[in-house]
Amino acid sequence: MTSGRIIFLNGTSSSGKSSIARELLDILDDGVFFHLAVDSFNAMRSKRELGERELDAALRRTRMGFHRSIAAMAEVGNDVVVDHVLSEPWRLLDCLAVLPPENVLFVGVRCPLDELVRREEARGDRPPGLAAFQYDLVHAHGDYDLECDTGTTSPRACAQHIKAFLPHRTGPTAFTRLRRRHLAGGQ
Repeated sequence: MTSGRIIFLNGTSSSGKSSIARELLDILDDGVFFHLAVDSFNAMRSKRELGERELDAALRRTRMGFHRSIAAMAEVGNDVVVDHVLSEPWRLLDCLAVLPPENVLFVGVRCPLDELVRREEARGDRPPGLAAFQYDLVHAHGDYDLECDTGTTSPRACAQHIKAFLPHRTGPTAFTRLRRRHLAGGQ
């Protein structure tokens, strides 16, 4: 069985990852793709109040489970579009450890800070300042296969750019390079 492809969109809250993912599902015509979003996993959790330590532990387990769900979907041949926020270094390290680096197209989704703040305020469903807090953290690793800027490019155009890039991708992938750099004995 051939492993599925993973298009991994990383960017701050409100950067346009989900919009790009929806567009990708609409235009990718060489397989069946699934959109796996970390926000969807967070929404599955029970709503009871948790103390800070309990919440931190639950969020860490949720994200670790999310990463392994991505790997499991791809392992059995499903193509996936991942929508994630790698705002803590351990999240990237965990993804590097569990995802097959040769199958991951790592896409940085960028947007100017003033536009992120505007979008966040317009949405009203995020804590104020979340995108600003994440702004420098999510791209700190500094290596992607491809980047797009949703401040200057529509989600549809970003998706078309990603689709056009897929057949011309060469190795080593960003995940392969990052794995070598960050994980001892990385492939």
